[in-house]
Order: sequence, then structure tokens, then C-alpha cells
Amino acid sequence: MHQQHQSLEKRSSSKRGAAYNDAALVSSLSASGAVSWAYDWNMFNMGTLPSGVEYVPMLWGAKMFTGWVAAIETALASGSAYILGFNEPDLASQAAMGSAEAASYYRQYITPYSGQAKLVSPAVTSSTGTDVGLDWMNNFLTDCADCGISAMAVHWYGETADQFKSFVTQALQLASQHGLEETWVTEFALSSDLSGSGATSASSEFLNEVLPWMDAQSGITRYAAFMCAEGYLLSGNQLSVSGQAYTS
Repeated sequence: MHQQHQSLEKRSSSKRGAAYNDAALVSSLSASGAVSWAYDWNMFNMGTLPSGVEYVPMLWGAKMFTGWVAAIETALASGSAYILGFNEPDLASQAAMGSAEAASYYRQYITPYSGQAKLVSPAVTSSTGTDVGLDWMNNFLTDCADCGISAMAVHWYGETADQFKSFVTQALQLASQHGLEETWVTEFALSSDLSGSGATSASSEFLNEVLPWMDAQSGITRYAAFMCAEGYLLSGNQLSVSGQAYTS
């Protein structure tokens, strides 16, 4: 009985979320009570999420500025308690913003909702270099110290659980330096899983190691593995091997 209780506690981690493109698929992850929140890189939920799963809207980037005000006011009125910032602005193929530019846009479009929701920073990649990854984030948080941000968001793709833990530990330290008590890991996976082959023993072993570690870190308050979709956490209408690991 004691072992069953421990297992139930792990499955019910309030930190665990679903990154999705099709809201109808989230039920496959949420059926066991494994996920408490979800996002879709969008300011609309694009469907109906399962009961008990909180929708978190995102202002992806400049392409979503038009219509943002109406969309976010609808999301907040529907019960959303957080707002996610720009998606990988340090990457040219994603939101593509310099840190100073992003701070200006954040202050204009997201900061006005401070007090109505908790504000999450843009999510950066795990790249290393000048004005990318955590260097970009440090520059942004310095420029946006008055933006009302409550949490910092990061993404990670790499080769091993040890690399993941090292990067996230650095992220936690950076958040602490800027007075932020919450860090969200809103995308993460082994690089080998990005081909859509998430039903592997390697991905399952990776998740079995990093999920309990994140659950034990008080500074990590939410995370979402990439992603709730066929070839990743799902296989058809069922959980893939990695999906089973993510919900167990």
C-alpha cells in the first residue's frame, strides 16, 4: 500500500504538463492524473482540454501581436493564471529577437497583465554563446527587471540526463540571481527523439531519471516534455514507451 501511495504521488505531480498541438490528444496523458497544465505555443487553446488541466497561453512572437489583447483577455477570463513569453527568441528560426528588443516588446505586450496573472519569461534554448541561451536570458532579465516577471522558462535538447541536469542547474542559479523563485522547463527531450522516434528505451530511461530529479527541485515549478504527439509521447491513441515513462 505504501508503494502504491508513492506511485500515485509521482503521477499526480503538479509540475508536469503537456505541450501539444491537438487538444484532443492531451487526454491520453491526463487520464492517469499525470498532468495538471498544458500549452500549445499559442494564445488560443485550439480545442477543449480535459477537466482539471489548466491552459497556459503564450505570446509566441511578433507574428502574434495582432489580436493578442483580445485573446489574452479571453484566456484570463477563462481562468488562465499564467502567461508564457516568447518562444525561443534566441533562435533565428523561431521568435528571433535580440534580448533588448524582446524586453521592449515584453514590457509593451505582457507586463500590463502583471497582477492579473503570473508572468513567465521568454523560453530560451540551451545554446551557448553571446546573446543566446542563458546568456540571452541574463541580458533579457537585466533589461526587463521592471517587467513584473515571476518565472523563467528554458528549453533543453541534448544527449544525456547528466547534461540536462547540468543545464537546468545553471538555469536555476541564474533565476535565483535575478530574484526569481520559479523556473519552468517548457520543452525538453533527447536530441535523438526529435526524429519522431520517442518510443525508445533510451528516451524512457532518460525520463525515468530526470523526472524524479525535477520533482525534487523546489525551484522547478513546471515542466513539459516534447511533446504530446504521435511519434513522441504518443503512439496512435496510446502512450508510447516514453509517454508511459512520462505518466508513471
